[in-house]
Amino acid sequence: MNAETIQQIARQTVKLESEAISQLESYINSDFVQSVEVIAACKGRLVISGIGKSAVIAQKIVATFNSTGTPAIFMHAADAIHGDLGMVQQEDVVIVISKSGESPEIKVLIPLIKNFGNVLIAIVGNIDSYLAKQANLVLNTTVSQEA
Repeated sequence: MNAETIQQIARQTVKLESEAISQLESYINSDFVQSVEVIAACKGRLVISGIGKSAVIAQKIVATFNSTGTPAIFMHAADAIHGDLGMVQQEDVVIVISKSGESPEIKVLIPLIKNFGNVLIAIVGNIDSYLAKQANLVLNTTVSQEA
């Protein structure tokens, strides 16, 4: 691969990412506002969960919240349904991140969280998914094309 091809691919990737970020502006709605209010008023911790790459993103978000003074913990979705769900306390807010919103682990986890009565915020790329339909609040992160 020559230098020109590498530069062309890099520019296309940046363009795709830029367009995806610009699209997020249209997703800032009342659920976004309510999510900010719920997080700001949270008396417990933010419990952030995901599976696969979404779990890695969840860990980064947890680190950012903790470094800015908002108590947060990471709960892997697969581990949660195998015993770690006990870390969720009554006053915690649960955020689940999923591109599809249809992962088998997510489908098992969501009813358990709902039984506890915690506020559930979905950060999801498919607003017609199981996760989106079950969540109290939905933050849409749909992208038309992955960079």
